[in-house]
Amino acid sequence: MGSTGYENGFELTVHPERLQQPKSRKLPTTYFVNSMSDLFHQDVPDAFIEKVLQVCRETPQHTYQVLTKRAERLPDFFAKRECPINVWLGVSVEDKKYGVPRIAHLRKVKAAVRFLSVEPLLEDVGRLNLKGIHWVIVGGESGAKARPMKPEWADHVRAQAIAQDVAFFFKQWGAWGADGIRRDKKSNGRELNGRVWNDFPVRVVHVPA
Repeated sequence: MGSTGYENGFELTVHPERLQQPKSRKLPTTYFVNSMSDLFHQDVPDAFIEKVLQVCRETPQHTYQVLTKRAERLPDFFAKRECPINVWLGVSVEDKKYGVPRIAHLRKVKAAVRFLSVEPLLEDVGRLNLKGIHWVIVGGESGAKARPMKPEWADHVRAQAIAQDVAFFFKQWGAWGADGIRRDKKSNGRELNGRVWNDFPVRVVHVPA
């Protein structure tokens, strides 16, 4: 990709030297862990994940959002380990076949915040059991090969989140607007049903370093 750290392209690569970076930042920061990868990929050793979580524990002033598609690994990994209180644990829910079943795996883990990233939303995901879920994020797809998201799909998720008292955040329409027209995602905006949805699950209180 032409960037430092991506010399191996998308081949799984761990970077233990980067684990110390959050320790040098005193200002409370929200980190999206492994935004270009998956911390719970089957080839990431348990020992490395433990090192990541230890850094989270040692930097309580920060909030860490960990999103995975390998949800089936979560219950086993956390069976004898605690999830740090400043780690928000989430799963991707892009469709019915692969995404929705991940919710049950996530629910088995004791985490301060469990969240769903319903992004990119590729179809109507049907009825959702949001018991034990604290936050739902919905968004459309971006990029050259982006597929459109229908407004009724997003609104169905929104209605279920509100009905089940779960915080709802609408992130973006992506490459396709609510009107079905393709344009840049900034122009498509973030409004759903005439308003912006920016709800968060909790008011994060950071512990001074």
